[in-house]
Amino acid sequence: MKSVSIPLLCLLTIILGVGRLTAAAQTKHHPTSRFPSYAGRVMCGYQGWFRAEGDGSGEGWSHYSERGLLSAATLHPDFWPDIAEYEKTYPTALTNHDGSIARVFSSWDQSTADLHFRWMQQYGIDGVFVQRFFGGLRTPERRKKSRVVLENCLRAARQHERAIAVMYDLSGLRDAGEDCSVIIQDWKELVDDLNITRQNPNHYLYHRGKPLVTIWGLGFPDRGYNIRNIEIDKVISFLKSDPQYGGCSVMLGVPTYFRDLNIDTNPDPYLHQLIESADVVMPWMVQRFTPLVHQFDGARYQEQVKADLAWCGKRKLDYAPCVYPGFSWYNMHEHGRGDNVLIYPLNQIPRQKGRFYWSQISGALQAQAGMLYVAMFDEMDEGTAIFKCSDHPPAGVRLCDNEGMPTDHYLWLTGQAGKMLRGEIPLSTSMPKR
Repeated sequence: MKSVSIPLLCLLTIILGVGRLTAAAQTKHHPTSRFPSYAGRVMCGYQGWFRAEGDGSGEGWSHYSERGLLSAATLHPDFWPDIAEYEKTYPTALTNHDGSIARVFSSWDQSTADLHFRWMQQYGIDGVFVQRFFGGLRTPERRKKSRVVLENCLRAARQHERAIAVMYDLSGLRDAGEDCSVIIQDWKELVDDLNITRQNPNHYLYHRGKPLVTIWGLGFPDRGYNIRNIEIDKVISFLKSDPQYGGCSVMLGVPTYFRDLNIDTNPDPYLHQLIESADVVMPWMVQRFTPLVHQFDGARYQEQVKADLAWCGKRKLDYAPCVYPGFSWYNMHEHGRGDNVLIYPLNQIPRQKGRFYWSQISGALQAQAGMLYVAMFDEMDEGTAIFKCSDHPPAGVRLCDNEGMPTDHYLWLTGQAGKMLRGEIPLSTSMPKR
């Protein structure tokens, strides 16, 4: 056989290429996923933070009550869950209008996650980003406890064939000498102890063929940390490049007006440097648009998405616009009052029976967005929940209701959004009817 000489430069190229392939093979993640891309999918945020006295968490009525006993005076959320289908529920001190005891679910229970993921499967919602809040990461004990809901969701995702991914929320991070290094430790533990990206079959959401990890909370001026001081660049580099735990795609949660670094965004241009090191941008648009000027804001939302897509396209970034059904945080702000003045009215951004939600969905799709982020699946505190909430809240409290719509109305609309996103049904600017 005739020998073939290989130029030195070519030989070096081959060696480097083999080295890269070897490094990729050494990552601890499964090489494939049943959900290989965010493109064409509708994903929701998932808080998983509602607790009930007696659920085993030892956290009392967390997120149902501001403090102590759950009562009309301490009530925290602005919606009440429809508990008809939950396997386990817990009695409260509140009563329904018929005199029966008002009951709630706990996110701590496996049966709760099972039901929520069954709803996702039933209505065609692709999956969720499970929140991991910074305050729950500081110590090994906190990290382990905060994994309970995530573990429940992993099991439910496998059972119901839904996608799941992790979203690190920097809320609670302090600027006084604290950095983000615990995120690195937590991700290692999730990969090693929970096998979060190593299951076969693998239900972890990938993007660009890699596990997608989100970091939320960069660039907001009301945060108690400076993004230059928290070593977030090292976290992003670790997630993308570490030979064992890296090889990930990264999505950053940033303010709505991140492009221009104004209005709701800190003007520091370092934010753009961080964004350009990531793979996907998700701007937080909750409270930035309102149906009270419905036609104008629908057009404004669509133009915002178009301009964001163009900006991201120039930088080879993907873009996930945020949509939400409405907003209200009356109860969590002491019945809407600040300095004894009503500043947060109940139902602050009304849902208009789904028309406001659909104006954003159709606007994003008309702008040719390739994926959607829904805020949120289960967030009753801020009135953005799309899961089943009751049209008949307990007596003696002020809560939003469904405006007479079925309790599954927003789940169904979210499923329709996914079908339109993927071209399975025609795009419609009018809200679909069942």
